[in-house]
Amino acid sequence: MSVINELIRTEEGGSLSFGNIELPAKAKLDGYEYNGDVYKIKTFKEITKLEKNGTMVYESVPGTVVHDLKITDREVTFGVEGNEDAQITLELEAGKEYKIYVDNTNLGKMKTNLGGKLSFSVELTPNETAHVKIDKL
Repeated sequence: MSVINELIRTEEGGSLSFGNIELPAKAKLDGYEYNGDVYKIKTFKEITKLEKNGTMVYESVPGTVVHDLKITDREVTFGVEGNEDAQITLELEAGKEYKIYVDNTNLGKMKTNLGGKLSFSVELTPNETAHVKIDKL
């Protein structure tokens, strides 16, 4: 498993990677600047949560490691690792419909609630990365 020891980092291609599930107690880092926004990360084995400017971006239970998170107005992509299956929640545009893919398998369409939350489960195998893609319809 490739954890992010610094809790969050910007990759060479401009994406974000974050999370460390090997930590027995919650660790957090506030004030990480990326593309003019301020991020806060909380992570350990039980939960991983990323906020941007005080608003939730990503949350997983139990904790996960996220690689190469890219968010545009039409698409969200990232790789995710964990020791067991995880429930992932993203905050996207409220009341919109999205199509979710995990490892190129279409999980179907889901609509965000009034708060913009989109929740789905991902089956994870230790030391393997699942690739997630979410397309706005």
